[in-house]
Amino acid sequence: MSKKILVVHGPNLHLLGQREPNIYGKTTLEDINKKISAKAKKAGLDADTYQSNQEGQIIDKITQTNSELIIINPAAYTHTSIAIRDALAAIEQPVIEVHLSNIYKREEFRKKSLISGVATGTISGFGENSYYLAVQAAAVLLNKINEKKNK
Repeated sequence: MSKKILVVHGPNLHLLGQREPNIYGKTTLEDINKKISAKAKKAGLDADTYQSNQEGQIIDKITQTNSELIIINPAAYTHTSIAIRDALAAIEQPVIEVHLSNIYKREEFRKKSLISGVATGTISGFGENSYYLAVQAAAVLLNKINEKKNK
C-alpha cells in the first residue's frame, strides 16, 4: 500500500511556465505535477497535488488531509501567512517546505520564512527539481518513521 503525500502549491504557481521564467523556469505546473506523481509512484508514494491562490483554502486542505506528509510551496504566503504556519504547526504530519528559487538570494522581504520554523526541512533554489528532491526526502522520512513504528 502506497503512503499518501500531499503537495500544496501556493498563490500564482498556476502561472508557472509564463510568469518570470528567468526566476521560476519554463515548466508548467501541470508538467511539474505529472513528474511529481511519477517520481512519487516510483518511490512507493501516492501524491495528491493541490494549488490555490486563497489562504483559507490552503489552510483547509492542510488541516483536513489524511496524507502522511505534506510538501508545501507556500509561495508569497511564505513571508506573510501566520495562519498557514499555524495550520502546519497544528497537524502531526511532517512538512517539507519547497521553493523554486533560493529565497535567501532574493529581495530582502523574501529572506524570512514564517514556515521554516514548523517544517521538518526546506529545499530551495533548484527550480522544479526542488519538488522532486522533496519527494525523495519524503520517501526517506516516511520510511524512517515506519521503521520506528515497527520496532
